[in-house]
Amino acid sequence: MKNEKIEQFKLSLKAAFPHTLPVLTGFLVLGMAYGVLMQTKGYSAIWAVLMSAIAFCGSMQFVAITLLTTAFDPFQAFFLSLMVNARHIFYGLAMLDKYKGLGKVKNFLIYTLCDETFSITSSVNPPENCDLKSFYFCISFLDYIYWIGGTLLGSILGTFIAFNTAGLDFALTALFVVLFIEQIRIKENRIAGCIGLGCTLLSLFLFGENNLVIPAMGFILTLLLVRRKIICH
Repeated sequence: MKNEKIEQFKLSLKAAFPHTLPVLTGFLVLGMAYGVLMQTKGYSAIWAVLMSAIAFCGSMQFVAITLLTTAFDPFQAFFLSLMVNARHIFYGLAMLDKYKGLGKVKNFLIYTLCDETFSITSSVNPPENCDLKSFYFCISFLDYIYWIGGTLLGSILGTFIAFNTAGLDFALTALFVVLFIEQIRIKENRIAGCIGLGCTLLSLFLFGENNLVIPAMGFILTLLLVRRKIICH
């Protein structure tokens, strides 16, 4: 029984790995950028790695660098975290069916569900010879390790290399753009992509760049629900 589980895990790992290669390249660059930035602010590799392993919220981690190096305001930190990570509410709702009945491993899948992992798991189904639970676990685990590994590499390099770090955090924006392009290449996703762009631009116009995330998510959810209701009828 134990040997069967090991073999199943190996099969799932082999099947999952190719799907995570774009995330590997992205997370190594992003993680290294984050590790370097943390190092320049006086935080050693252990703190950067712990932040990536425990918080595991890429965009908010970049924002948190500023919060850690200025006077701490718990209310500002809370609401900023809520706005930056509000999109995960919608990821979680979208994955309810896929993660249903996966047992204890579901806790880890929920904890490690990020933009990139969601992008893969929402659009990829496991091969016939792979166990659903093992396949999704391998995708989440690999992405998690990539981020931590990138952070560690960046923290180590940051101690030996001195250079201007301006613009390093833009790597995160670049990754989101690439993920979006990959999603809308699929014909079925193009309407949803247009809805997302339109709602974001509307929210930007109405609420400004500092307050657009939550209203944009609300607009997107409302329109997608209306669209789904129309299609179902």
